[in-house]
Amino acid sequence: MREKGRPMPHSPSGSARPEAQLPAGRLRGAIEGGVAVFRAVPYAAPPVGDLRWRPAQPHPGWSGTRDATADGPSAPQMYAEGGDPVLGGHGSPPFDDDCLTLNVWTPAVDGALRPVLVWIHGGGFVSGSGSLPGYSGETFARDGDLVVVSVNYRIGPLGYLAPDDDEESRNPWLSDQIAALRWVNAHIAAFGGDPDRVTVAGQSGGALSTAALAGHPLTRGMVRRVILQSPPLGLDLPDPIAHRERTAVYRELAGAEDAAALRALPWQELIGAAGGLFARTMTWGYWPTPFLPVVDGTSLPTHPARALLDGVAADIDVMIGWTREEANFGFALDEGYAEATREQVTDRIADTFGAEAAADVYAAYARARPGSRPVDVLMDLITDELFRVPAVRLAEARAASGRPVWAYQFDLPTPAHGGRLGAAHCLELPFVFDNFAQWAHAPFLAGLDPAVRDGLAYAMHRAWISFVRTGDPNHPDLPPWRPYDKEARTTMRFDAVVTALDDLAGPSRLLHERARTSAQPSAPLI
Repeated sequence: MREKGRPMPHSPSGSARPEAQLPAGRLRGAIEGGVAVFRAVPYAAPPVGDLRWRPAQPHPGWSGTRDATADGPSAPQMYAEGGDPVLGGHGSPPFDDDCLTLNVWTPAVDGALRPVLVWIHGGGFVSGSGSLPGYSGETFARDGDLVVVSVNYRIGPLGYLAPDDDEESRNPWLSDQIAALRWVNAHIAAFGGDPDRVTVAGQSGGALSTAALAGHPLTRGMVRRVILQSPPLGLDLPDPIAHRERTAVYRELAGAEDAAALRALPWQELIGAAGGLFARTMTWGYWPTPFLPVVDGTSLPTHPARALLDGVAADIDVMIGWTREEANFGFALDEGYAEATREQVTDRIADTFGAEAAADVYAAYARARPGSRPVDVLMDLITDELFRVPAVRLAEARAASGRPVWAYQFDLPTPAHGGRLGAAHCLELPFVFDNFAQWAHAPFLAGLDPAVRDGLAYAMHRAWISFVRTGDPNHPDLPPWRPYDKEARTTMRFDAVVTALDDLAGPSRLLHERARTSAQPSAPLI
């Protein structure tokens, strides 16, 4: 049964700094934008020294009152001054090994037992931070009367390698996120949150994490709902053997003979070696992902694409969506890909569909985008392979088992960079959070019509709030949105005009049915 209605949001009263008492110690936060904020709250012990590449361990606590008004360091990651031409950067100093902290936003530190939203950032498994201004929980806490938690966790080589090559130390990133979710379950009531009404949401790699968490036996009963924004469910994740081979290549790049030598290196050298692994593992026509979760059957029991289909996640509410042109994020501004030939793209299509079908598949993509260049066909293919088609398959599989799924596609293109980005990966984020001022540094928002931008953000932001509160994204300022089923396949299209359409991804879905007999039988197919 779903909850009815929702209380009116309210703000902390007075000017006193808010405090919260936890078993680990007392916290003192701040009031920002009318809500209480607690920053850099430790949820696990610093993963340094012997704890590097080990599962997250309990934090020992602190004495007295801990100041929680400033962000802690983000996880070590590659950084370029000036950022990039799409996001303008996705993580900035300070960085440090000691990064296992989270931030909490709440309308008031009281016993109201509000719904909780836990945000898991993305970033290709190599960048990002829960402390990024764009991921501030302020708007959700204030507009939705929610308690919001954003999490920092290990990424890159520190999060996705296991140099000790044992089951216990694989997938440090996931052990961090499980520890954070357990922290929420145990402590969020102290911030006015309800541990029995937790929604976990994430985008890109964070959405893959969200699926893994929801279906993990160690989080049973801790997740009520999930929101998967652009989950790359089409990734072919390594097994322990492939993961061991990639770790050996990385160890060679870092100049370390064994795990002990790697553990002794400063994090700056570890991050420096990550660039070499990008170069070693990059393949033309594929999204570069040198660091990936490893499906080992224990720490990560199954591919996250299947995690939401099993018994652990049977009763979890799911909302899933993608952007129309996900792959443009990584390929549209690359001048090398702009010169791609039809032959190159057809050969790439053959990897998925087989050589005999490749020419027909190319023609099908070209018809769907009149006037397309070969690189446009390639980007549509990658969008389908990694994001849209696996998401639709998940929706279809859950719908077939009678479990409702709410599906959407974000279609609003950005005028930035001459329109080449289209509705690219990540573009929906500032609309979901409805906090464009926090994204002022991001080039991909340039040129958007303010009226269209703000109207769409209002519709999306409140749909997310409604889903967190009730499991149903409908609200009075949104066209009726029905769950995805095998008959209508309703998908909400978020654009300058918001419309619920039947079988929006139908052409891609039908085309990729051929990929089930592809030249890559190991790829995850739901």
